[in-house]
Amino acid sequence: MSDEITRLRSSIDANDRAIVAAVNDRLRLVTELWRLKREHGIDRLDPDREQRLRADLAAANGGPLSAEGLDRLVDELLALTKRELAGESG
Repeated sequence: MSDEITRLRSSIDANDRAIVAAVNDRLRLVTELWRLKREHGIDRLDPDREQRLRADLAAANGGPLSAEGLDRLVDELLALTKRELAGESG
């Protein structure tokens, strides 16, 4: 049983590191997107894009994450992005 627990914990740790890497990649990409939008005089926030993002992620969610859990995750991801990049002008 101990080997199985160790294996599962190791997989969870790798998954957590992948999540952090993906969030950092997202922040870099959003920074670049906001820079381009600023250069072209485009509004930084796009409510239609957010709705498409939510719909796409809901369609891609195969569970066991619930629809409510996904909504909360997306809410936090978008809020985190805005907080982390608050110093970005635009």
